[in-house]
Amino acid sequence: MSFTNAPVTRSLVYGLVGLSIAASLLDIKHYFYILVDLHLWRFHQTWRALIYQLCYTNSSEVLFAAMTLYNMRAVERMWGSRKFATFVFIAFGFTSILTPTILALFLRPLTLGLFNYLPAGPTPIIFAILSQYHAMVPPIYKYKIATSASAPTDDQTQGITFSDKSYRYLLAFQLALFQWPGSLIGALVGWMVGLSWRMEVLPRSLIRWRLPGWVVGMRSQRRSQEFEGLRRRLEGESTSTAAATGVQGQADNEGGRRRTMGQQVMDQFQGAF
Repeated sequence: MSFTNAPVTRSLVYGLVGLSIAASLLDIKHYFYILVDLHLWRFHQTWRALIYQLCYTNSSEVLFAAMTLYNMRAVERMWGSRKFATFVFIAFGFTSILTPTILALFLRPLTLGLFNYLPAGPTPIIFAILSQYHAMVPPIYKYKIATSASAPTDDQTQGITFSDKSYRYLLAFQLALFQWPGSLIGALVGWMVGLSWRMEVLPRSLIRWRLPGWVVGMRSQRRSQEFEGLRRRLEGESTSTAAATGVQGQADNEGGRRRTMGQQVMDQFQGAF
């Protein structure tokens, strides 16, 4: 149970925790949430849409978000780090634009100003990843909690069926309700973005595009081939040197063991005297 083969997920968790702590220590948490009437309409601070997903403003959300991301690291292992990083980048771009836009242009006028607050935190990105986790990772086991105290009369016991994935959904659901309705709106938008990626509703060129390999620490194919060729040449030279040294040593040993008949007779007489 670790971040093995999931470096992007590890970076997301560490970055989220670190930025949230830094925002709290530096007392800059007020820069990361959005009030539509104040920040967007009055002061035109549209840059808040690009930074509101960088951190959370309370420790409970940080804890639940870190646990949820950790439990969904299987998505990166199945996709690979490069594809997963690309998906997170694209989801960040879409949710950063769509969530404030939907809140400001549609939901706030329809609710007469009731929906006016968008909390800080990458809840939309987490739910975009959660939609992929829901579609890709099957449950390992299922269990049922009985809702009736009476003994069952047949094989079908009355109750609620859960799986090993249920508590992961519960963590994410709690994260969506922390500062609702704003957090719930972000969760729904993130889920729809992830579903659009999954069903290829987004442009095909955007889905096939990938971040450069160096972003996730991947070496280029040409560089890898150069190192592989150098390694093979060094191994070949080492093998040739070892073979030549072995042949020479064997010849020296054989030369030392060979003696003439005269030397053998002299050795016999020396032993007698």
